Amino acid sequence: MTTQSRPPVSPPLQDSAPPAARSTSGAIWAALGIVYVVWGSTYLAIRVVVETIPPFLSASARFLVAGALLAALVAWRQGPSALRVGGRQFASAALVGVLLLIGGNGLVVLAERTVPSGLTALLVASVPLWVVLLRRAAGRRTPAATVGGVLLGLVGLLVLTSPGLTGEVRLTGLLMVVAAALVWAFGSFLAGYLPMPANPFAASVYEMLTAGVGAGLLALARGEQRHFDPAAVSTASWFALAYLFTFGSLVAFTAYAWLLQRAPLPLVATYAYVNPVVAVVLGWLILAEPLTWPIVLGGAIVVAGVCLVVRTER
Repeated sequence: MTTQSRPPVSPPLQDSAPPAARSTSGAIWAALGIVYVVWGSTYLAIRVVVETIPPFLSASARFLVAGALLAALVAWRQGPSALRVGGRQFASAALVGVLLLIGGNGLVVLAERTVPSGLTALLVASVPLWVVLLRRAAGRRTPAATVGGVLLGLVGLLVLTSPGLTGEVRLTGLLMVVAAALVWAFGSFLAGYLPMPANPFAASVYEMLTAGVGAGLLALARGEQRHFDPAAVSTASWFALAYLFTFGSLVAFTAYAWLLQRAPLPLVATYAYVNPVVAVVLGWLILAEPLTWPIVLGGAIVVAGVCLVVRTER
């Protein structure tokens, strides 16, 4: 397996730091801020979209439109040559796109037909825990505090999935979200070892376009087109889908892809304990999703475990 070199991350901003270091650090934190806030709101948007639009059809439209817009933007700002990649780089970007956007996001879209957006976000918060387990499986040494954080987070996941055992929420939907988190973690982990395109924006283009085509094929295989009537789509779903086009995919996913090549993975993974807070609050305020004790207690345990992991790993 070929390992792509990753630029070092500059130290925290200090008065003596050179201008280049300050610029890099500022860019990293700005990109993290986008991922923190925007992705937290996408769980709500997805929940609104799938109310009247089939899941994989909406995902296909989202990624095809966002990928095409980003390709046009890159070609305009950097020239068409910025989109040129080798065969191995394209294959790597395509694989990561399939894992992140079809395996990860696609399962979330499918699950949110029955699982509340806030609960979905809390389950997805387990991504850093799976990342640690994948790194350990690859031979990386794991501090005791990190192991403790992972175990604590897994206890939180058990509490969060308890509504599926009592019948309050469909268990298959909850298991889909857990599987989505695992696949997303694997894609994020793999991105650091594959020969990805040097231009992270070009990588995002090919990841989203590949995922858009793949989600479209899945939609056809599921027969979603036979039950889709554009006239029956609500105005809220159209607006939510447009939000996912621009902010969820074009802006936030591109920021995430850039971070995967410019910042340490444990730092990038911190978005996982900010997104759920945003998602739970928005789901409660806008969709009146209930805050039951498994959501509050399990979410707090998961976030505590993730915080412990990230604090140790950073």
